Amino acid sequence: MPETRRLILASTSAYRRQLLGRLGLAFECMSPEVNETPIPGETPAFTARRLATLKARSATGRFPEALIIGSDQVAALGSRRLDKPRNRANALAQLRELSGKAAEFHTAVSLLDAPSAQLWTRVVPCRVRFRDISRAQIESYLDREQPFDCAGSAKSEGLGIALIAAIETEDPTSLIGLPLIALTELLAQAGMPVLG
Repeated sequence: MPETRRLILASTSAYRRQLLGRLGLAFECMSPEVNETPIPGETPAFTARRLATLKARSATGRFPEALIIGSDQVAALGSRRLDKPRNRANALAQLRELSGKAAEFHTAVSLLDAPSAQLWTRVVPCRVRFRDISRAQIESYLDREQPFDCAGSAKSEGLGIALIAAIETEDPTSLIGLPLIALTELLAQAGMPVLG
């Protein structure tokens, strides 16, 4: 039986906490202190990878003996990043722009073994094709879901699925914010397999 390690999720995201909870492992959460401003010229996938790594490393001072998970997601429509809308007006504009188009979501997960400083990272891409959505449908969705903390404004785990024509990815949990297939592989490499 593998040795039980202290597991830390360096995130305040309720979505990531819920996803990690699916694996049935004991873990703790902490808020990473990371500047999430993109560096000019970096790709969305590179930004996601860099921030996931920084988030994992941000916890080493408080948890020097732990395995630490960092994760980040960057969405883009063509060459333009899609941030969290933060309010209804921005969400409405975002969804009107996404109607009938495809967006790319790049979700990175890093696992850091704090004592050895060994780091494993994966970036999982996800392509989301949106239906042609009317303004009335968007308004109805926003009234019911209020997805103002989600990049792209479409919560696929909720009513946002009605806005989506197709999701193309190797890991469906990546779109929600934490790619569990990749994470279970990383945990196994670190000596902490999910199924023992």
